[in-house]
Amino acid sequence: MAKLYIVPTPIGNLEDMTFRAVRILKEVDYILAEDTRTSSILLKHYNIEAKLYSHHKFNEHKAVKHIAERIASGESFALISDAGTPSISDPGYLLVSTCIKIGVEVECLPGATAFVPALVNSGFPSNRFCFEGFLPQKKGRNKRLEKLKDEERTIIFAYNHIL
Repeated sequence: MAKLYIVPTPIGNLEDMTFRAVRILKEVDYILAEDTRTSSILLKHYNIEAKLYSHHKFNEHKAVKHIAERIASGESFALISDAGTPSISDPGYLLVSTCIKIGVEVECLPGATAFVPALVNSGFPSNRFCFEGFLPQKKGRNKRLEKLKDEERTIIFAYNHIL
């Protein structure tokens, strides 16, 4: 089972976790989490007792090679984010690409992604769309919007609003 599993987590409702995702999280040797405090709530809810390690945008550059090598040597890891699918506006891309480069198997489970329900509920055309992620904070924001002004597909931007 030496593999990197990308495991989506619920967005707001713990009941949205899939049976397969729970099983994988119970079976892997280690779970990498964007925020261990947030993920601990989910793991406790499903009685998952795997070893949990922090993996976020501030430490991922230093850790990915070591993690990929551990998987290559026979250990199994699951990557989860605070909500939704890792690597979609969350850490994950760097670890996945590093694993692929050294021949480590990566398996992404289907599951929660915030933009799909948002798109479907919006009433905007969903047959063709473009996901842009987060816009630049300040510098480059207007330039990016200017480049997109003639886009005919529905455009989805990530938005992080803390209440």
